[in-house]
Amino acid sequence: MRVLVGLLLIAITGCGGEDNSPDDVATPSSSSVTPVKAENAEAGAAKPQVAEPKGSVPSTKPVSSGSEPNVPAGMEVTNSIGMKLRLIPAGEFMMGSPATESDRADRETRHPVSITKPFYLGVTEVTQEQYQKVMGKNPSQFKGPQNPVEKVSWTDAVEFCRKLSAMPAEKTAGHVYRLPTEAEWEYACRAGTATAYGFGDDRSGLGVYGWVGGESTHPVGGKKPNAWGLYDMHGNVWEWCQDWYGDYPSGSATDPTGATSGSHRVSRGGSWISIARSCRSARRNGSTPEVRSNGLGFRVLRSSIK
Repeated sequence: MRVLVGLLLIAITGCGGEDNSPDDVATPSSSSVTPVKAENAEAGAAKPQVAEPKGSVPSTKPVSSGSEPNVPAGMEVTNSIGMKLRLIPAGEFMMGSPATESDRADRETRHPVSITKPFYLGVTEVTQEQYQKVMGKNPSQFKGPQNPVEKVSWTDAVEFCRKLSAMPAEKTAGHVYRLPTEAEWEYACRAGTATAYGFGDDRSGLGVYGWVGGESTHPVGGKKPNAWGLYDMHGNVWEWCQDWYGDYPSGSATDPTGATSGSHRVSRGGSWISIARSCRSARRNGSTPEVRSNGLGFRVLRSSIK
């Protein structure tokens, strides 16, 4: 009996995308997850080391809720369902983590990546209200219209993007939505930084930028955004990416789309249940495409910028 209980607890924890293994590979299906206390997630962010990317679109200073008048024209748009998206510049960055980074995991080999085209990325994770508008349902465990949608599989997230792209206003405008690639996600999360987190190397600043180590999700946009105006890139919910989970290339890469096949899809960013190390910019997680967890959601990318 004790062995059976132990196995059940391991299965439940793994489904939250927080099994603390080197690869953070989650197993299928779960309705609840036992919270794990964050490691030193107090306020007081450290100043980030900034490595400005090369690109034709300038980076922007951090903005907070209600500060839209300070956003340069064209840098932020609102689509037909009220979703805000930020223009992310094309550029170059170092993907993965250096061998000296504290808490780094396997399969984070550092390598140069070029992102050749600018794109719009959701300012926040997809909310339950937005998901309801497109899909006609809300599968989330932690209900709240402005909370991130969770308990959505990778397939669900892809279908949301397809349906959003097919909505009359979006289709007429030529807007196409999809999940970001793992490279696009990390590039946007770093926002020009080369540190463990988008705000610096000191994990004590995590509580300023992300919801971690709690008991549930929280409304999006409640913490401080990164330097490109994106909220909740650390914590709240893990975010599905387009890629299959696999090894990085041995050298430089241009607009990489990940492994050509696999059994797990990538998710990034950590969640409300995560410990600090799982919320690092380079941290990778893998889950089978059908898994649904209360710590797993997504944000969308709009590939057309007209």
